[in-house]
Amino acid sequence: MSRIWVGTDCGKSHHHCLVMDTDGDTLLSRRVPNDEPELLELIGDVLDIASGDQATWAMDMTGGEPALLIELLLNHGQELVYIPGIAVNRATDSYRGVGKTDARDAKVIADQARMRRDLQPIRPADEAAIELRLLTEHRSDLVADRTRTVNRLKSLLTGMFPALERAFDMGTTGALVLLTGYQTPVAIRRAGKRRLATWLRNRKVRTPDAVAAKALDAADRQHTAVAGEKAIARMVHTLAKEVMTLNEKIAETDQLIEGRFREHELAEVIASMPGIGPILGAEFLAAAGGSLDAFPTADRLATFAGVAPAPKDSGQISENHHRPRRYHRRLQRVFFQSAMVSIRWDPNSRRFYDRKRAEGKHHVQAVLALARRRVNVLWALIRDRRCYTVTPPVTHAA
Repeated sequence: MSRIWVGTDCGKSHHHCLVMDTDGDTLLSRRVPNDEPELLELIGDVLDIASGDQATWAMDMTGGEPALLIELLLNHGQELVYIPGIAVNRATDSYRGVGKTDARDAKVIADQARMRRDLQPIRPADEAAIELRLLTEHRSDLVADRTRTVNRLKSLLTGMFPALERAFDMGTTGALVLLTGYQTPVAIRRAGKRRLATWLRNRKVRTPDAVAAKALDAADRQHTAVAGEKAIARMVHTLAKEVMTLNEKIAETDQLIEGRFREHELAEVIASMPGIGPILGAEFLAAAGGSLDAFPTADRLATFAGVAPAPKDSGQISENHHRPRRYHRRLQRVFFQSAMVSIRWDPNSRRFYDRKRAEGKHHVQAVLALARRRVNVLWALIRDRRCYTVTPPVTHAA
């Protein structure tokens, strides 16, 4: 025996591990609790089976539930590879048997690792990257909560006081502060412009006179109270307070992210790219694992980010490209959003974008092409540990 493969179907309380040899025969199949003593015992048994030969551990998750197992395996110097869950599900149909069991999934994972050569390795996690990933994921949750709350607020306000909903962007501080004190047309008219402006000014709202005038204009457009107005007004007040609280939490999280990002050794290089600030820079580091160790070429990074079109030729149709099915969506967002911003502020990006538009590409295609180009630039900057400049430095041939 020269090599064995260990397929691991990861779970919350238990993992199922199956050991397979080069011929595809099962050497061990075991359900193991997600606790250190049992996991160490499993690792010892697998190493005994390997008898000094190479063992490759394959799993369908790279963090979260199997984090303890991954750390133990890395501490033991084991080779780990990742096979996406969607790939396991698609491959399962080609194996004998019906029904879904952990043992069957573990066998599929082990067998796929035995046959495939395109699986990504799982490397030791960078502490800074882990912290940035946790912070950026928490921020995404907060932003999603704020979006849902704002949409609910706008829906209620449209049913009760549509003129006010049209007059303001409900994500702005002035509109939210206004709704914590005044929700109905009659309440706004009763307060009057001068009193309302003073009330807003005392709560540090910018341009209180303009906000008060806009609110009074909306109130003058409606003199009919809808059914359930009092109950809706109370809910509007509650939701406005919730949005303000979420805004404060997001601002606090942004400060934590920026502080941790600035401490990273690559922060200056990444932030020098036009369009990439602390938040997008932190998301890049979190997705890339804190370094480019997993991406030996810029093409590999572009494929992982989903900005490298994949060919889809068939019959007489050629040069047909589409978005790859497997890519890191948050990393794609980093390059796409930063490309959008760079068009306004970076002359190199603007020229490239204009050239692609002149070639007949529509806006999104041109931005994606720019995002792909920026992957090459950022990869090279990180490799050389130098910051971006509008005019690249001149290199002299030896």
